[in-house]
Amino acid sequence: MDVFNINRRRFLQTASATLAYSALGATGLDIIHPLKAYRVGLIGTGWYGKSDLFRLIQVADIDVVALCDVDRNLLDEAATLTSQRQKSGKEPRKYNDYRKMLAENELDIVLIGSPDHWHALQCIDAIKAGAHVYVQKPISVDVVEGEAMVAAARKYNKVVQVGTQRKSTPHLIDAKKKIVDAGLLGKVSHVEMCCYYHMRANGNPPLQDVPEFFDYDLWVGPAPKRPYDGLPHRRWWRTMMEYGNGIMGDMCIHMLDTVRWMLDLGWPKRISSTGGIYVQKDGKSNIADTQSAIFEYDELNCVWQHRSWGTPADKDYPWSFKLYGEKGTLSGSTMRYDFVPREEGDPIHQDVLYEKEKYPEDLTEKDIELNAAPATRLHMLDFLHAIQNNSRPVADIEDGHISTASCILANISMELGRPVIYDPIKQKVVKDREATKLLERAYRDPWEHPDPKKV
Repeated sequence: MDVFNINRRRFLQTASATLAYSALGATGLDIIHPLKAYRVGLIGTGWYGKSDLFRLIQVADIDVVALCDVDRNLLDEAATLTSQRQKSGKEPRKYNDYRKMLAENELDIVLIGSPDHWHALQCIDAIKAGAHVYVQKPISVDVVEGEAMVAAARKYNKVVQVGTQRKSTPHLIDAKKKIVDAGLLGKVSHVEMCCYYHMRANGNPPLQDVPEFFDYDLWVGPAPKRPYDGLPHRRWWRTMMEYGNGIMGDMCIHMLDTVRWMLDLGWPKRISSTGGIYVQKDGKSNIADTQSAIFEYDELNCVWQHRSWGTPADKDYPWSFKLYGEKGTLSGSTMRYDFVPREEGDPIHQDVLYEKEKYPEDLTEKDIELNAAPATRLHMLDFLHAIQNNSRPVADIEDGHISTASCILANISMELGRPVIYDPIKQKVVKDREATKLLERAYRDPWEHPDPKKV
C-alpha cells in the first residue's frame, strides 16, 4: 500500500505549524494517517501553476501523473522540473488539451493555474471527472460561472479549495486570533482596502504570427479572440478585460476575501464603484487604471481603491487592508501587520514568516514568492485535511465565489454607473434587468457556458 505521509516532525518545527494548528483546531494535522498517494494533475504550467504544485509536493507524498498546457515549451519545462521535485522521479504525462488529460487519467486532485477565463470550465470538468480541485483566484470571469462551480462542487461532493491563501498566511492568522477575535478592535465600522502597484501592462506590441509551440486558439477557448500580439503569459493577459476582471478581480479579491474572513462577513448588501482609464491612455490595455468601490454591510463600509500610477497612500502598506475599530486600527498585508490602540495598550507588530531554512529549495526556485510560500503550504495542508475528512476547506468554493462575484459586481456597477444589489438566492441583480444580463458573459463558439441548474 502506498503511504500518503506528511512529515509531521518537520512541519511542527515551523512557527507556521503552531499557528495553523490553532487555526484549524486539534484535528488540523490528523491528515498524517496512512492513505494512498493521491494522483495529481495540473492544468496551466506557468508561473503560479508550478508554484502551487511545488508547494503541494513539499507537504505531501503525491504522485504527479499529468500536466497540461497549450504552450509546449512551458509544458516541457514543467515536466522536467516536476520529475526533479517529486519523490518518484517520474516525469508526468504531458497534454495539450485538459479534456484529454481528464479522460485518460483517474485523478484524485486537479490543480488549476490557467488564466481566469478558463477556471470555470476546467474546474467543473475536473469535478465531474471525480477529482477534488484547487483552483486559483478569481474563480471565474462572470457571476453565473461561479454559481455553476459551487453547484458542481456540492452536487458531486468534492472539495474545492480556492487560492485565496491569505486565510492561511501565518501572521494574518495570528492577527485574526490575537487582535480581531480577542476584541481589541471593538466594533469595526469602516474598512479600507487598496492596491497601488504599477502592475497594469500597457504596451503596444505589434501583431505577429503565432509560434508553432503555442496553441493560441485553445488558449483563448471560450473568451473573445484578440489578434495575436505575443505570448499572453504573466502580465499581458491580465491587462485585457476579455480574459479577466482587471485589478479589481485580480487584487481586490484577495483583500476583500481576507476582510470577510477576519470579520465573518457574507454577501455585501449593496456594491457601488466608479473608475476608468484616467491616466495610462496610450497602450492597448483596457482595464481600469483607477477604481474605487464600496461594499456595504450593516453599519460597515468596506472601501476599495486602486491606482496603477502615482504613489501609495501608505508606503508600508501598498497592497493591504485596514480595519478601523472603535478601540484601534489593524493594518494588514502579505508582509506584515500593525495594531495601533486608540488609547490604552501598546502597539502590536508582526512580520511575515519565511521558511528558507526549512525549505532551502525555495531559494533556488525561479520567480517564487518567498513571502507567500508558507501560506500556500498551509493552504495545501488544509485542502488535504478537508479531502480526508470530507469537510469544507478554509477557502471553500462558496466563499471564493462570494469574494470573486463581489468584485465582478463592482465592475458591473462601474460600467453601468449605478449601485447593484445581488440576490444570491434568485441569482439576479435586484430590480435591474440590464445588470442581470451582465452576470453572464457570452462564450465563443463552440464552447458552452455552464448552467448552475444543469452541471
